[in-house]
Amino acid sequence: MIFVKSYYLTWGEDMLEKTTYINYLYDFYQALLTPKQRNYMEMYYLEDYSLGEISESSNVSRQAVYDNIKRTEAILESYEEKLQLHKKFQKRLELLEQLETKHSELTDEAFSSLLHELKELD
Repeated sequence: MIFVKSYYLTWGEDMLEKTTYINYLYDFYQALLTPKQRNYMEMYYLEDYSLGEISESSNVSRQAVYDNIKRTEAILESYEEKLQLHKKFQKRLELLEQLETKHSELTDEAFSSLLHELKELD
């Protein structure tokens, strides 16, 4: 099991969820990473390289690549805890979806409330 986003994930579909989550974090926080961290994360998560392939192309051990990727994942999660860009993004999407799907059912007051909540996210 892997601990991500305040709950435990098991192999299978949950690993896809973890990968998607890490990709989002990478999109938000990649500018805060070192070039080496960005390179390993891009190769592993975006280009689907194996640890062995990354280690060969970087002339380091497979364990060094693994450690770097795990450390970088922890750094990304730490940034998210502090800055909450992904959480705000998810909340923004949720509010926009509510506005789009229920706009005809909403009273003016409910619509204004959702709109205010959306504006307050930043």
